[in-house]
Formats: sequence, C-alpha cells, structure tokens
Amino acid sequence: MQTKSESDTNQNGIQAVVAALPKPIADFVEANARLDVDGMLKPFAADALIVDNGHRHAGHPEIRTLFEDEVVAVKAIFTPDSVRHENGKIVVEGPAHGDFKGSPIRFTYDFTLENDAIQTLEITL
Repeated sequence: MQTKSESDTNQNGIQAVVAALPKPIADFVEANARLDVDGMLKPFAADALIVDNGHRHAGHPEIRTLFEDEVVAVKAIFTPDSVRHENGKIVVEGPAHGDFKGSPIRFTYDFTLENDAIQTLEITL
C-alpha cells in the first residue's frame, strides 16, 4: 500500500510526463482521464488510424465506436509514466486501469503526429 507522499510523488511524476507530451497527445490523455469521448476524439485527424492490438479503426466514426465500447464502457484510463521519441513517433507507456479483467494492464501507445493532430496511434501490450 502506498503512503500519501508516495501517491503524491507518483501523481507529480505523471503530471510531469503529461506536461512533456505534445499538445494533441496531452489533450487525448487528459480527455481520457475524464472518460470524455468527444475530447478524446478531437485531437485526431479526420482520417486518423488506430491499430489496437492488431485491430484497425479508421476515421472518426470507427474511432468513436472504439472509445465508447472499449474505453468508456470499462472506464479504462491510461496513465502515462514515460515518453520517448523513436523513429519519428512519440512512444508513450504506462498502465491503464478500469473495470476490465487484469486491470491494471501496461500499454505502449505509439503516436504519429501530422499538422498538429494525431494521425496514427498503435496500441500494444
């Protein structure tokens, strides 16, 4: 069990990671923390692609359905704890917790930005 100071330190570390993210990714993470589908969708380009563990979701309508069915429905909140730039992508890692089997589960999110919008997101375990 964490003490209050350990919890505060972890929260401050997470806030620092979010602050270091490019704005579209930070906006997505912050909207996810509120389980706000419209807010999560807004930073994505209209023709964006999400590949979630091999399943492709292209364009806002498919991405909205993914967020509604696989994120909001199970209250899945991604909490990034590291970020790095790799081969033109922004790689963000951290646990997601919610009402799903195995929670929390650690994920890697590989983002590609284009024109200040998320163009691609590949989610892997």
